[in-house]
Amino acid sequence: MNIKKQAISGTLLSNDCLVAIEPGDGDIEIQIESIVKDAFGDQIEKAIREKLSEMNIVSCRVKIEDKGALDCTIKARVEVAVNRSYE
Repeated sequence: MNIKKQAISGTLLSNDCLVAIEPGDGDIEIQIESIVKDAFGDQIEKAIREKLSEMNIVSCRVKIEDKGALDCTIKARVEVAVNRSYE
């Protein structure tokens, strides 16, 4: 499946994240801005890729601004952004 339009989910509050998703060019591109990127950047990317895979997304661009969100929060924000991109 492919993303149809740009969509956003989340906030910039502490322990949350803001996820923006838009159509891609045939691959999944992820841009991470995080206060904990040095320590958890790989884990953040893994959580995003896992959720996109579960939702059968094969092409998109994702930008995340993370303020220390847990994996479950990141996955939930990605899911909502994907669903909003189909509305």
